[in-house]
Amino acid sequence: MVKARAYFQLLKFRLSLTVAFSSAIGYLLGAHEFSWSQALLVMLGGLLVTGSANIINQVHERELDKMMTRTAKRPLPLGIISPAEAWVFCVLLGVAGLGLLAYAFNPLTAALSLLSLILYGFIYTPLKTISPVCVAVGAIPGGLPPLIGWVAATGYIGVEAWVLFGIQFMWQFPHFWAIAWVADEDYKRAGFKMLPSPGNRDIRTAFQIMTYTMLLIPLSLLPLEFNISGRISALVAVVCGVLFLLLTIQLMRTRSRKAALRIMFASFLYLPIVQIALVLDKI
Repeated sequence: MVKARAYFQLLKFRLSLTVAFSSAIGYLLGAHEFSWSQALLVMLGGLLVTGSANIINQVHERELDKMMTRTAKRPLPLGIISPAEAWVFCVLLGVAGLGLLAYAFNPLTAALSLLSLILYGFIYTPLKTISPVCVAVGAIPGGLPPLIGWVAATGYIGVEAWVLFGIQFMWQFPHFWAIAWVADEDYKRAGFKMLPSPGNRDIRTAFQIMTYTMLLIPLSLLPLEFNISGRISALVAVVCGVLFLLLTIQLMRTRSRKAALRIMFASFLYLPIVQIALVLDKI
């Protein structure tokens, strides 16, 4: 039972489900006819591939995870699961997820998912201890799920797919920098270089968080421009974007952990609210 639970923890289920959810959103926005069963298949494939990428991340960082309070009790640092066992589970999940996406949808969907896995597991992960550019690199696989969902529905990468990618890509900068601000002490102990400024939690970092959040507002209007969805979802996106921006201005003023924590929680709400609004407005 302990082992089974440990394998489940390796998936980072909530994170993987969030990623898979945005793949399903992309599918529903791209599909000419709604098929909830197909959307669930996209989610399942995305969940398996994302879980595989998360395991690569944890195997690589197992010694560093021991140094951080929030990760010290993960299965690998505790020794409940060995790296070899984790690799076997990783390969099984990855092959199953990629096979499902290729069979149920098209090879391009599987190829893009494999690209996302490689970027996250083998490029972004080691970069975390080398340079703050890791956040920009990590934002690429992080932004791909809705694009992958669109490709699953249509079979091609159109401008609409890039619009969905762009919104999720840009969202990740305030999202991850807010997390890095809150967890700065933990990250420093492990040697992670996540914040964009050498001064770490300073005015420059706060300004960059605000700038990327501001860019989200015009980006969120592009689904209306390209007929992906309608005016109601555009209004929802603008309102959410302005509220999100106000929180970043508060961080600029106070540069406090509390303000960064608010941005972090707001970022968790922003993306699903905007994405659900896009789908509902299309129905």
